[in-house]
Amino acid sequence: MNGLIEGYLGVSAEGKKSKLPAKLDYWQSATGLFLGLFMWGHMLFVSTILISKDFMYMITKIFEGSFIFGDEGKPIIVGILAFFIFFIFIVHAMLALRKFPSNYQQYKILKTHTIALKHDDTKLWFIQAFTGFAMFFLGSVHLYIIMSSPEKIGPYASADRIVSDFMWPLYILLLLAVELHGSIGLYRLAVKWGWFDGKDARQTRIKLKKAKWAATIFFLLLGFASLAAYIKIGIEHKDNYGERYKPESHVSYIMKKNTQTKGILS
Repeated sequence: MNGLIEGYLGVSAEGKKSKLPAKLDYWQSATGLFLGLFMWGHMLFVSTILISKDFMYMITKIFEGSFIFGDEGKPIIVGILAFFIFFIFIVHAMLALRKFPSNYQQYKILKTHTIALKHDDTKLWFIQAFTGFAMFFLGSVHLYIIMSSPEKIGPYASADRIVSDFMWPLYILLLLAVELHGSIGLYRLAVKWGWFDGKDARQTRIKLKKAKWAATIFFLLLGFASLAAYIKIGIEHKDNYGERYKPESHVSYIMKKNTQTKGILS
């Protein structure tokens, strides 16, 4: 009953102001921070294709637990990780929906205030809200693919998905939405909770905004460069769709072993 009263009136049965909005806000911030940092790490992992196919393959196998289960690893580990990320993603989206205008009148009031005040951070919130809405659909598709086919990650498998499975339009939109939403979100978290305020909060906010745009530009450039690399590989590999990548060191080892075997037999 106490929970029902608190839910309807915003106060507890004792007449005290409800702490629930503050708790929900905390968890929205916590899940947003986790997802933002994860996406930056994920982008660095994806960009390993810019170094070499072998390096990207090696990092993939590390995530699959190859250091425990042997060279092939266990792709199911990536599937479980994707499910965990998807769960956090859904929780964060549900919590964030509380801040969205619930009807046209609220939206109109918010838009009018934004135009009248000309406040940059409010404009950033609009961008974050729009990209968050887009991510709910785009990100869900990507995460479902990873959960259902965790073994299809690698230099060839990922490139085939992007090119031959015609997923590149989705990944372009997802890249734009993720990087804008994530960098704005991390900036707003730092401002909201005063993590780096120091002696002059105004100057800190200016520096944080510059850092936010620097991070946005960096990760967008890195993301599009990585996507271009996968598209190039996917086009070159189109005739061999479905073939899995074997690192050059592994191929050399097999060829050397076969040569030795033929020498012994002859």
